[in-house]
Amino acid sequence: MIKNLLFVSLGSVVGGLSRYLVSLLTSNYYIGKFPIATFSVNLIGSFIIGILFGMIDKNHIFSEQIRLILIVGFCGGFTTFSSFSLETMNLLRDNDFMIAFAYVSSSIILGLLLTMLGKTIAS
Repeated sequence: MIKNLLFVSLGSVVGGLSRYLVSLLTSNYYIGKFPIATFSVNLIGSFIIGILFGMIDKNHIFSEQIRLILIVGFCGGFTTFSSFSLETMNLLRDNDFMIAFAYVSSSIILGLLLTMLGKTIAS
């Protein structure tokens, strides 16, 4: 049990740091109301989890520990639904309804498509 917690923690640290780096990079190149950093990490994370799931589902190549590090830890630490929810709430509060709608709908639709694409590529 403790060992598994350490595996998840390791992946979460790397995922969280990666998310922060994406935020830094996007803030240097994008100025606008659309929450591009969270949008980007959620789509990238959807693609990565699709690839990992496809590889696990087809090839059974990862041990339980590697799955804990990559899927639960890294992907969980990298993507963030709580930031997505807060940013959407702030857009709605600021009466930016079209941006909020575009953000929510494109995040869900593209996230699902990228997860399926990742699984298809890996299978």
